[in-house]
Amino acid sequence: MKDNVLTLRKRYEELSDELSQPGALDDQNAYRKLTREHSRVGKHLAIGEKWLTLIEQISDNKELLHAESDPEMQEMIREELAELEPAAVAAEGELETALLPHDPNDDRDAILEIRAGTGGDEAALFAEEVSRMYLRYAEKRGWKTELIDVTEGTAGGYKEVAYAVKGEGAFGILRWESGVHRVQRVPATESQGRVHTSAVTVAALPEAEEVDIEIRTDEIRIDVYRAQGPGGQSVNTTDSAVRITHIPTGVVVQCQDEKSQHKNKAKALGVLRSRLLEKAIMEHEAKISAERKSQVGTGDRSAKIRTYNFPQGRLTDHRIGLTLYSLAAVMDGELDDVVNAILAHRREEALAVTRNG
Repeated sequence: MKDNVLTLRKRYEELSDELSQPGALDDQNAYRKLTREHSRVGKHLAIGEKWLTLIEQISDNKELLHAESDPEMQEMIREELAELEPAAVAAEGELETALLPHDPNDDRDAILEIRAGTGGDEAALFAEEVSRMYLRYAEKRGWKTELIDVTEGTAGGYKEVAYAVKGEGAFGILRWESGVHRVQRVPATESQGRVHTSAVTVAALPEAEEVDIEIRTDEIRIDVYRAQGPGGQSVNTTDSAVRITHIPTGVVVQCQDEKSQHKNKAKALGVLRSRLLEKAIMEHEAKISAERKSQVGTGDRSAKIRTYNFPQGRLTDHRIGLTLYSLAAVMDGELDDVVNAILAHRREEALAVTRNG
């Protein structure tokens, strides 16, 4: 472990030196990646330095204990060791977690897409509520959100909605929200009081930068059309909405939120890059592991990951066996208990692989 701390020190010094170079700001994309890694390594180094200090103090105290003949002084040293040793064990666990392989995509901003699934109008209404849940969660974390596109349901709610979510580590957290979210409740239109089951699909994509994915003009078809839904007269009376089709893959994205066709085109291209980046990541993972069985491990959105049971006020995350009876708070954006449990589960899985490998 000492060698790992020394490696962190060396890497932190290298990154600090790179950031101080005169031309560091010339390439903004490279600079952002550099500052992210510098911040991450700095946090890990602080954990390592803390652990190193603790084990040095323990070593010194043990030497003093061996050399000290005064019973009172020996007792004081033993009391201090009783505090230092468990602190060192805890710090070592933190350091072990910090040294796990890091996916650089986790540092990216995210594109969050929510679509109504089975359940008709009720699914569209729940899609809007899930959307609101994530917007409130983002607000609590200090992330910024920007609407990209929305298609309303016939009886309210959303058939589909997409947001850009910008903030430190947004994708690293939201990636584990990808999957089928099932709701069980009595719809407002249900006269018999029967509980219905509906579902929405959530997809989180890493936001791509232009340097990540090159999109050639001859590979895309751009259609413009009149925007539908809310937005004011200027939105609905001009051909400002944009639909882009990526011909080689058949991926289609659209954006109609902005009044400007130029801004909608820029947003749509951003989403297209993110979807193509996700596709490339998934293909790369498939080569590494031909078959990944768990939804947590693959981001496979065909699997049911969570159930929201309104009659019982219960939320269940099926991947980790988590059950909470605080559904109202969760729907109001209080997702920390769920998110932290999932991230802890992922860390334990990764640690188990590291220890056994």
